Amino acid sequence: MTAEAPAEDEAPRPVRILLAEDQGMMRGALALLLGMEEDMEVVAQVSAGDEIVGAALTHRPDVALLDIELPRGNGLDAAAELRERVPSCRVLILTTFGRPGYLRRAMEAGAAGFLVKDGPVEELAGAVRRVLAGETVVDPALAAAALSAGPSPLTARECDVLRASADGATVADIAAALHLSESTVRNYLSAAIGKTSTRNRAEALREARHQGWL
Repeated sequence: MTAEAPAEDEAPRPVRILLAEDQGMMRGALALLLGMEEDMEVVAQVSAGDEIVGAALTHRPDVALLDIELPRGNGLDAAAELRERVPSCRVLILTTFGRPGYLRRAMEAGAAGFLVKDGPVEELAGAVRRVLAGETVVDPALAAAALSAGPSPLTARECDVLRASADGATVADIAAALHLSESTVRNYLSAAIGKTSTRNRAEALREARHQGWL
């Protein structure tokens, strides 16, 4: 009787990637480029923050590449929720906005990496492999800037009030939305203006966003 030839080793399963990016052209380009890597497969693409966790629960990706600023939510909040609901999924933040405050918030949310979008695709593919191997991958220049910038001076409630002040909301509007008194809202706004060294709440909101504190 002829002995059976040993079965060949099965090829390793490709890295399953979820991609969250609101710009369709950028999302398609990233999916195409990552799909050309032999060991990677983009299994889900979403364009809004509130779609990320549901897609991750359905497709069970190994790595989620998340933009920060998305419609109906953001990548930082989604990263924190993924840590709780899909802990096996490693999160890599990929953003246009390389701001020290964003980096700090991403790390606090449990992200394993933070890169800006202007890098080569080879660098991104390498970062995906590294975070899957358990490493933390952060743009070196941004890491240095984050260390020198220090933490956000704003409290969580001051951030809430600044966010609620967008789009011309009045003090009464903010108070109603956050279930606070109008005098309390004024106090929070005054504190935020002082901490951001700005002249009014509109400037405070812009500065807080620029720093990545919101």
